[in-house]
Amino acid sequence: MTRVALLQMTAGIDPAENAQTIWQAAERAAEGGAAMLFTPEMSGLLDRDRARAAQHIVSEGDNPVLSAAQGAARENDLWIALGSLAVIRADGRWANRSLLIDTQGTVVARYDKIHMFDVDLANGESWRESSAYEAGQEVVSVNETPVGTLGLTICYDIRFPALFDTLGRRQCDAIAIPAAFTIPTGKAHWHLLQRARAVEASAYVVAAAQVGEHADGRHTYGHSLVVDPWGEILLDMGDSPGVGFADIDPARIAEVRAQLPSLANRREIPL
Repeated sequence: MTRVALLQMTAGIDPAENAQTIWQAAERAAEGGAAMLFTPEMSGLLDRDRARAAQHIVSEGDNPVLSAAQGAARENDLWIALGSLAVIRADGRWANRSLLIDTQGTVVARYDKIHMFDVDLANGESWRESSAYEAGQEVVSVNETPVGTLGLTICYDIRFPALFDTLGRRQCDAIAIPAAFTIPTGKAHWHLLQRARAVEASAYVVAAAQVGEHADGRHTYGHSLVVDPWGEILLDMGDSPGVGFADIDPARIAEVRAQLPSLANRREIPL
């Protein structure tokens, strides 16, 4: 049994404040007996004003939020799944990047969000993530984490089952889905999609989320979740910031996969 902690936060336009929130969450996670802390998408900066945001979007090596998270991991003997940061790639494009940090403060894995959030919602919200960010190309899973084999995804990725099919084939024990879901899409689909992905992969889903009214004017849905491989919700953090806890049980994964061996029964479908 492994205890995990989730940070549900209202990230703003000041990276220093966001870094402090992550550090404090790491301390609370360690005090609560967690081996791993999961944070939301865009933990370091949430700013829809891209001209203003640009001054804070730097390479990994220059990113103060990543540096703070690495220090918090070392200080608290804790793994941190940093949901995502906006970073500059080697080619100068921006990436929405998830980073997995071990107890030594070492970045052991990186995942760049594959599916860009380019939508026009009925309430008038319009988003064009691809106008600033370069989509990732690689599916990433990591063996030998505190929760077993961990698959990395980000937010809008949840709507694309092929990605989760691949992670299921890799026998992931848990899948991280950090997010900054809008309220309309969250009310309609958040719980439904999280539970479906857990069932499909016969894996735990750990979804740390942004919540509330942000400094840039947007509103996010919250309801950070932990869902077990049977689709049962173990943690729902509602609509307030904070740190929540849940336990990941390897025996539960084995039980579900033995009872309903959909991964073993999967077949290729000719197109």
